[in-house]
Amino acid sequence: MIRVLLVEDDDTIAQGLRYALEQEGYCLTAAATAAEGLRALREQPPFGLLLLDLGLPDGSGFEVCRAARRAGDVPVIFLTARDDELNTVMGLDMGADDYVTKPFRIRELQSRIRAVLRRRAGATATVLPGGVRVDLKKAEVTRGGEPVALSALEYRLLLVFLAHPGQVLSRSQLLGGVFDEGGSFVNDNTLTVYIKRLRAKLETPDGPALIATVRGLGYRLEV
Repeated sequence: MIRVLLVEDDDTIAQGLRYALEQEGYCLTAAATAAEGLRALREQPPFGLLLLDLGLPDGSGFEVCRAARRAGDVPVIFLTARDDELNTVMGLDMGADDYVTKPFRIRELQSRIRAVLRRRAGATATVLPGGVRVDLKKAEVTRGGEPVALSALEYRLLLVFLAHPGQVLSRSQLLGGVFDEGGSFVNDNTLTVYIKRLRAKLETPDGPALIATVRGLGYRLEV
């Protein structure tokens, strides 16, 4: 379980993120000020991800980022209403992994978090049952050495499964990680169609099931 430190003074945003991230299986510690965030870094076990607001009542998320960097290397995503170039450059120069400007959609942030954690894990390729290989660096999928043509949305759906191998994902969790080309959320009926298409392209009639249906709960990527 990945431990996440959220430093955000907007209680509405903090509560929404707590619910969404805990549904994803993360363990969240929330702080409303820079001082609380610094205390959490000192007193709690190491975190696997920091979500830091820049505009805090007693300072800036930059302070928490600096302290975390002194203690070790941890993924950092800044959350801020400031979209000016200076703050963006400052955050990236401090080693931030991503930078999300408010207002943002929680489901989009979840997708960005998964992308950051995948990059930090250094994963370049994943091999699945049935001879399926996913090259994350090249965004290529092969089965038995032969290329598999996936649409952008099918590939994003596969990435959601890869981020949670062997874990049962509800339909709402899957919907949260998939956007269509226009940036809108995929609806429930469309999700069923894309799971069917993904199975047809990745599985063979005499091969192992790759995406299992867990009745009443959701779906699971078999590993």
